[in-house]
This record gives sequence, structure tokens and C-alpha cells, in this order.
Amino acid sequence: MAFAMKALVIFTLLPLVSFLHPSMARPANFARDFHVTWADSHITQINGGSAIQLLLDQSSGCGFASKNKFMFGHVSMKIKLVSGDSAGTVTAFYLSSETDSIRDELDFEFLGNRSGHPYTVQTNVYAHGKGDREQRVNLWFDPSADFHTYSILWNRHHIVFFVDAIPIRVYKNNQARGVAYPNAQPMGIYSTLWNADDWATRGGLEKTDWSKAPFRAYYKDFDIEACAVGGGSCSSAAVASSNWWDAPLYQQLNAVQARAYRWVRVNHMVYDYCTDRSRYPVPPRECLAGY
Repeated sequence: MAFAMKALVIFTLLPLVSFLHPSMARPANFARDFHVTWADSHITQINGGSAIQLLLDQSSGCGFASKNKFMFGHVSMKIKLVSGDSAGTVTAFYLSSETDSIRDELDFEFLGNRSGHPYTVQTNVYAHGKGDREQRVNLWFDPSADFHTYSILWNRHHIVFFVDAIPIRVYKNNQARGVAYPNAQPMGIYSTLWNADDWATRGGLEKTDWSKAPFRAYYKDFDIEACAVGGGSCSSAAVASSNWWDAPLYQQLNAVQARAYRWVRVNHMVYDYCTDRSRYPVPPRECLAGY
């Protein structure tokens, strides 16, 4: 089957790929559920907080975070990334425990590029203070032309990163094989827009063109379906049994999702730490255990 036909088959199955549960939670609102963490002059609320604009210029980037922290669940945002010549800029959407040396964190980092080149999305997983698990995928569409949905599913069995309901990264719970897994600390939801031209584009070779500033990214349709810490134990068996994201259906990719995942890895993955022998002459344990 030709490549274009393979892609068509994947995308026509997208309604079946989604991990979203039929009973959706109340959509989050920026003013109610988030707060600005730095440079509030660079964040503008739109439509009463249902959408926001983040701005980066030479004076500052900016960021925001959820007011609550969560223990397992599904979080999602629609983002329209920096358009045009975005080299050097990074738009990030991530979960983090913010606990320094024992930090747990799940990262989406969108690495800008020169006009006409694809956007790269880097994912990373920190567990019990250990990160350096980067994978990079070139997006198969222009993420600055319209909003696209970026989601993270986090449960006791695996972590899945989604782009428009297509899984692009899976990190399994391999604790039984001695691999750290983030399941002991609640995490908040964070996002930032910042300048990282020392590493973000071609390893820092492409610098930010400040004549193109200010750079803008847009967010809307915040969705949080997760156990908020503070109202009881989010890790108890009783609570877990009532959460859709812990149900058997969401403990592994189904056949359609697995096919979409393979399509991404074969056709769009451009870096995988598991195969980087210059960094890891011996592959990390999770790479051997299956991820």
C-alpha cells in the first residue's frame, strides 16, 4: 500500500483512536482553574478566559499553571503554535511535581523552526528525579495554521502522549523490572512560551530572529479529567475503581491505536534516546523492558 494510502487509513480511523471517555468533565476555564506564574503582562485572556494568548519578546516569555495538583488522569489543551519563523522558541505543555531533585514530569515541548521546515515536538519523562528520556517527532501538519489537540493520559499502567488523538509516545509502568515510574507524587499542569535558542533548533545553530517578534501562541478548550489532590486519597483502591482512566480499556493501546502509533514512529520519529548509542552505549533499562 502506498504511503499516502496508509496515512489515509490511519486518519479515517481517528474517531476510534481517542482515549476520551464519553462522559466529559466540566471544561476548565483559565481564570477559574489556572494562574499566571510569570510575566502576566505577556498573557492575555480571550473570550472571558475560555482562550488565552501567550507572548514572547526580547524582554520576557511567560507561563501559567493549574491551581490544583492531580494524581492520575487525562489532561488536554488545544494549542495554535507560533507561526512563521519560530526558530529558537519553545512552547511547552507539561505536568510536573515541582519537587526539585525527586521531580516527576511529563513534557510536551514544541521546538520552533525556520519557515518552511516542520515543527518538532519533543516529549520527555522524568521519574523520581531522572529524566533524559527524550523522543522527537516531526509533526505531519502545520501546527501554527490552526488549533490542534495535545493530550496526556497518566494512569497506573502507562503514560500516553497524544496529538489529535494519535498516540506519539508511550511510557509503560515497568516498576516490576526496576524502572522508575511517576506514581507517588501529584503533578500540576504547566505551560510556558520562552526563548531557548541555545538548544531548541538544530542544537542551537538556528538563533531566534527578534525582528520577527513578538511571537504568539494561543490556547483554548482546556480539559482536565483527573483526581485533584486535597479531597481525599487519589491513590486509594476505592477512588481508582471509580476513575474511567483506570478502567481496563485504558490500560493499553488497542489495535487501532497501536497501528497509529507504529505509523508515527516509522514515518515521523526523528530522535529516540533508546537508540542513541553516543549517549547510551548500553540502552536504558526501560528500553530493554519495552516502552
